[in-house]
Amino acid sequence: MSEFAIKAEHLSKLYTLGKVGTGSFRQDIKRWWMSGVLKKPDPFFSEAMESDASRIWALKDVSFEVKQGEVFGIIGSNGAGKSTLLKILSNIVKPTSGAVRGRGRMNSLLEVGTGFHDELSGRENIYLNGHFLGMHRQEINSKFDEIVEFAGIGQFIDTPVKRYSSGMYMRLAFAVAAHLEPDILVVDEVLAVGDAEFQQKCLGKMHDVSSKLGRTILFVSHNMQAVMNLCHRAMHLEKGNIVDIGTASRVVNHYLKRHQKIHRSQSWEQIEHSPGNSSVRVQFVELIPHVKNEGDPITVRTPLTIRFKFWNLIEGQNLCVGLHLFNSGRECVFDVCSVARNYERGLIEGHCEIPGDFLNDGSYYFSLIFVKDTSVELFYLEECLAMEVEDFRENMNWYGKWSGYVRPRFPFRMKQITTEEKVLL
Repeated sequence: MSEFAIKAEHLSKLYTLGKVGTGSFRQDIKRWWMSGVLKKPDPFFSEAMESDASRIWALKDVSFEVKQGEVFGIIGSNGAGKSTLLKILSNIVKPTSGAVRGRGRMNSLLEVGTGFHDELSGRENIYLNGHFLGMHRQEINSKFDEIVEFAGIGQFIDTPVKRYSSGMYMRLAFAVAAHLEPDILVVDEVLAVGDAEFQQKCLGKMHDVSSKLGRTILFVSHNMQAVMNLCHRAMHLEKGNIVDIGTASRVVNHYLKRHQKIHRSQSWEQIEHSPGNSSVRVQFVELIPHVKNEGDPITVRTPLTIRFKFWNLIEGQNLCVGLHLFNSGRECVFDVCSVARNYERGLIEGHCEIPGDFLNDGSYYFSLIFVKDTSVELFYLEECLAMEVEDFRENMNWYGKWSGYVRPRFPFRMKQITTEEKVLL
């Protein structure tokens, strides 16, 4: 069994509303002496439990292990306790109860520029962060050029970081955190502030840090696709409690099912209560999976039909209907539309076929858009249908998550051209 890098045991964190910090300086010293030196129960914890003041458990009895070299994802809604947990693991916040055991030096990137000093230059901050990690100057020197190149701030490396743009600040912060070779890298939603190209660059670097260097990564993100692509396992927190721990794909799919209403059909028989406007109103939308038996799961092999009906309320409108498909990360997988034509007033029916062996496994959401004259949006019915697509591999070894948004089965033609044992190159 692999040795753990982090072991959290019964972590709880209690915040008392109406108090700033933990109280007076005298109380802080008392807490430090009792819990830090004498190893006795936290006096603030005892006082808070006896108090009638309003209390919030940011974490409650959280226990888990992260193996060395593992990329471990932490997901959950805002206020679930994710950031509090990372601050405890990073030794920034002290838990009310419980303990954390870890092996190796940790570098935490909990917000842009954590650990940076605004008055110091980029160069000075690189060495300062390395010193905090316990690295010798020679070790930092060996990584210095890589950090500057990754961050792309060569000409500004001797400028105080307070003069950096938010993008420069972000690039340098991530480059320092990832390149100074901590045993454990903690990343909390920092990719949200970068552009798409930089986000992909960061994800690639985190993958390299884990797979090639064997470092452990704790990754918190609201981008479910990034969690599934990058992480081996994941944990779902909700209101300070652990809801689920397991493989990243399973935990993410369960999380999405828990927070998104998965529906395969919707109908509105009364036109006045149906979604739409004075131009069009939707009566019916349906997702039909072509499976052998009713209730069978949708897999990557399953063909699909999207059916819809809508009322055209204006005579002679030149209409087309578009279908947008989004993945769990709210990224558009494709956008297709019907041929535009003029319609009389009345009820109109349409359908769109999606072949099997096209979509990758994961969570998907369909939206319908009604367009006039090929360019004027009349109405957008957002996320009207949703589905889970399961993986299916026949006579194949398992190699983890299949890359990409789609996984079509294109024909390959191959043949033997020689049977010689030795081939000269």
